[in-house]
Amino acid sequence: MSIRDIEDIEKLKKINQALISRVERSMDQQRNAFSLFQTAINLENRVRSRTEELRAILRRLEESNIDLVAAKENAERANLSKTRFLAAASHDILQPLNAAHLSVSALAEIQTSEEGRKLVRQVERSLETMEDLLRMLLDISKLDAGVVEPQISDVALEPLLTSLKSDFQPVAAQKCLRLRFRPCNAVVRSDRTMLRRILQNIISNAIRYTRRGGVLVGVRQRAGMVRVDIADTGCGIPEDQREAIFEEFHRAPQSTEADLAGGGLGLGLSIVRRMTETLGHPIGFSSRIGRGTVFHLDLPPAETVFIEQRPAGADAEPPRGYGLFGTKVLLVEDQEDVRQAMTTLLERWQCTVRAAGSTADTLAALRDASWIPDIIIADQHLEGSDLGSTTIAAVRNHLTRDIPALIVTADMTDAVTRAAQETGVELMRKPLKPAELRALLAHLLA
Repeated sequence: MSIRDIEDIEKLKKINQALISRVERSMDQQRNAFSLFQTAINLENRVRSRTEELRAILRRLEESNIDLVAAKENAERANLSKTRFLAAASHDILQPLNAAHLSVSALAEIQTSEEGRKLVRQVERSLETMEDLLRMLLDISKLDAGVVEPQISDVALEPLLTSLKSDFQPVAAQKCLRLRFRPCNAVVRSDRTMLRRILQNIISNAIRYTRRGGVLVGVRQRAGMVRVDIADTGCGIPEDQREAIFEEFHRAPQSTEADLAGGGLGLGLSIVRRMTETLGHPIGFSSRIGRGTVFHLDLPPAETVFIEQRPAGADAEPPRGYGLFGTKVLLVEDQEDVRQAMTTLLERWQCTVRAAGSTADTLAALRDASWIPDIIIADQHLEGSDLGSTTIAAVRNHLTRDIPALIVTADMTDAVTRAAQETGVELMRKPLKPAELRALLAHLLA
């Protein structure tokens, strides 16, 4: 039966309503499908846009990483160049500084007035401050560049601490402070030179910032390590300064002119931090304002069970009681001002000096067979790329005898140390301290 055959109006309305509902549902479904389609397109566009943004960010990050790597390489090259520059510059600067030290020392011996001696002491202090600053800057540069190779060995602490006590006892006495070192028989694994420098800088700071009381250095076993404690009764370190004290040129905010009178360049603890990191020795401290500070340095113990105890003072400066009167000194130095200053100083010590600037000149000075040197003092870097170690070997070969010799140089590299060891001679760094030079000469001649 078709719709035309239906005469019931109500029935037709119902059918019509059903058809309309079906059409509306169909349209709703189409609208929903279209909406989903539109949503999918929008999402795809958004994903594509975000993907492009991420790709652009990744490209920028990659470019930034390339720039950072290049900048890091440039910084490392600049750091190494700075180290080489400072090493070269320090060598050139230390040469005239060495001449000044020697000349001032000779000048001090001929002063008769108190005013003249006072001026000489002022000049000596200024030269020593300049020397300390140069050496510290060079040390920092080498440590930052990572060119320092620690020479790890068994180090007995007792002789090292005895040596430090000998160095600092007069300084503490001048400030009316007590300086005590507790005896110990501990042996540790470290670089002896660097370890001594670390302890030296900490003790120096402790004495500098202590006005009353004193400084105590002790050693004890702690958690499988050997701990060195340096305790003082100084001004203490504020809480907000606990990291700043290891920065370059940092000085205690409560320090006075009297505290800094003996130097106080603000580089000591900066070098301590770098050296302890290079050696892998943990360092820390505890402090109370107005009560003092205790620095703790933890060192790995050596496997050595027993060491032969050397007599107290074995590491102290060699005795100065030996005379140099009449000593024949062969001086090999290419710098005219240094040569003249050294000659003047040696002659003030009643030595007979023959000077030369190269290996050829040195051998020429020995043509007189009646004059045979008692000792040779040679700079390492001479005229015409000659080396002092080579000159010493040539002189010994020429005279067929093993004459005591000493290399003096402003070159701080390990190569010079190895050259001295291979030649079998002593080594001193410029600027020379006349008293130490005289003591070493007397020791070698004895």
